[in-house]
Amino acid sequence: MLRTFDFLLIGSMAAAAAVTYQIKHDTDNKAAEVRRLEAEIKLEKDTIDLLRADRALLTQPNRLDRLVKAYATELQLQPTAPTQLARPVELPMPRDQVPQKEIAEDKNAASDPVKDLITTGSVNVIEPVND
Repeated sequence: MLRTFDFLLIGSMAAAAAVTYQIKHDTDNKAAEVRRLEAEIKLEKDTIDLLRADRALLTQPNRLDRLVKAYATELQLQPTAPTQLARPVELPMPRDQVPQKEIAEDKNAASDPVKDLITTGSVNVIEPVND
């Protein structure tokens, strides 16, 4: 009886060792994946910093001024006139803020969808040309 119990203990110890090894192996794999992801994140952050520096270099006013002068004949750029700029109050209202027209509808009258479109102004009417 003692021998059977010994074999059961040895088997359970081997199973526990196998489970422990499997958990350690999975943990090492996850740690390697975390390191890989951290390296990718660092690379992306470095790329973002490089692109920001590149953008800052490309949008320097002195550089743009030199390019405008160098390509003035080809591009024919002109300075913006003050009359071309609009203040926010001068812009049209957004569509959701435009007041809706209330149209009194006659329930008895037959509606013609084409005529309704033409009278609302949503379709431009083109007069036919007779040759």
